Amino acid sequence: VQLVESGGGLVQPGGSLRLSCAASGFTFSSYDMSWYRQAPGKERELVAYISSDGGSSNYLDSVKGRFTISRDNAKNTVYLQMNSLKPEDTAVYYCYSKVKLAVWYSKDYWGQGTQITVSS
Repeated sequence: VQLVESGGGLVQPGGSLRLSCAASGFTFSSYDMSWYRQAPGKERELVAYISSDGGSSNYLDSVKGRFTISRDNAKNTVYLQMNSLKPEDTAVYYCYSKVKLAVWYSKDYWGQGTQITVSS
């Protein structure tokens, strides 16, 4: 199982970025996916979640209306479109899924993380 994020970088306040997470090694279309973030000195927090078929999603209150999670099951990729970015969105963003490896066992998988810095 591998999750590889891309799309991070430096952006000015009010700007936009789109993160991508390419998944491999498991049946992507069968699993819910999430984006988390961790700012310096803070705990990792759930930013957005999307169900396996893309029919359901949830967001951290502070990003509602600004961020959109989506997925393309044909490309084994989940996205996070981030608009109206604020300095407080600065963090390392991680792609996440819990994958069932056996009937009795599931494992948490994380991407390597991608840095988002919102600054003028």
